[in-house]
Amino acid sequence: MRRVVFNQKGGVGKSTITCNLAAIGAARGATVLVVDLDAQANSTRYLLGDTEAPEGVGSAPFFDASLQFHLRTLQATDHIVETPYERLHLMPASDALTELHGKLESRYKIFKLRDALAALESDYDEIWIDTPPALNFYTRSALIAAERCLVPFDCDEFSRQALYAVLDSVQEIRADHNESLVVEGIVVNQFQPRASLPQRTVQALVDEGLPVLEPYLPASVKVRESHEAARPLVHLAPGHKLTQAFEALYERLQA
Repeated sequence: MRRVVFNQKGGVGKSTITCNLAAIGAARGATVLVVDLDAQANSTRYLLGDTEAPEGVGSAPFFDASLQFHLRTLQATDHIVETPYERLHLMPASDALTELHGKLESRYKIFKLRDALAALESDYDEIWIDTPPALNFYTRSALIAAERCLVPFDCDEFSRQALYAVLDSVQEIRADHNESLVVEGIVVNQFQPRASLPQRTVQALVDEGLPVLEPYLPASVKVRESHEAARPLVHLAPGHKLTQAFEALYERLQA
């Protein structure tokens, strides 16, 4: 299964959700790949810490190679590294993605990621794609390559307004390029159950018939500790309430 985690609004937890769900899958025995397409490289740092990816390896070199003519098929496997976690692999990101963006848009390389990831289906049980907070070449490539889309939502009015634009963008990609793409659900992040505003905001989405997933991910300082330690929660704090919420969400997606 190829999933993309996408929202045009920044700071909603895309990388946190991507890496923690991927890490849970790997911990449960699946062979998992995370593809980081965000030049900020948050997923890359989350999974590798201070370890540097080998030179010439990652999503930027992968796309850079697509700009050149090659006699052999472009291989995504050349740009994947192992993480410290068993069965969890990564195509790392770097700020070189920013420099490449204009060239890629002008050369119509939008299907290269789809073709490369489709060739990996026999190698990986799950592929998770982290995207930048913008509808650009990389997010379009991810939406075209994916089968399912998860949309993080962080319980404020700005995020709610951005959500409708995200859903429209996904529908446009589905209509034009990827008819199998499905919005699997809206992932409520940083939820505070005792505060009335988050409750009202999320309930409004439910009342509209939008695919809001349960459980909601509670707000917790533990996620910051997880970022600092470069250890997904399932490895850092397996018994914590946020980890348990991620575990339950993962099980919901497998049902």
